[in-house]
Amino acid sequence: MTLAPALTITLADYRDARDAADVVALLDAYARDPMGGGERLRDDVKARLVGDLAADPQAFSLLARLEDKAVGLANCFMGYSTFAAAPLVNIHDLAVLPEARGRGIGKALLQAVEAEALKRGACKITLEVLSGNPARHLYAREGYGDYQLDPAAGHALFWQKRLT
Repeated sequence: MTLAPALTITLADYRDARDAADVVALLDAYARDPMGGGERLRDDVKARLVGDLAADPQAFSLLARLEDKAVGLANCFMGYSTFAAAPLVNIHDLAVLPEARGRGIGKALLQAVEAEALKRGACKITLEVLSGNPARHLYAREGYGDYQLDPAAGHALFWQKRLT
């Protein structure tokens, strides 16, 4: 794995036209990937996405650019751990364009999320991953794993109920 020296990771400025366009384009590419559901983002979602993120004080996004081209994205949200009485960061989306994979960009994004989480006083970082997603190996190498309180009670499951 060779990480190009021209990789930069920055906090997205949702008011900046370039950053906004890159957030939408990268999330759309992720949505089209089998690990993102395999379907493009709807036009109304593309139109609202950045404005909604900008209006949410708990949201932040990190953009990875290689040779000044956007190739990776982490969309994150601040939450709160009641058991620790401290903030936490949830990585809601972590995406690297297929042509840029295997170059350490995902690892660099995870490390940048961790640095930002520490800066914001977070006690932990959470994420969800499909069991068949090859990125789970990267997450495990970076210290992520199943959530358990008591092994006898099993590990946490992430469930959903669609409302729309």
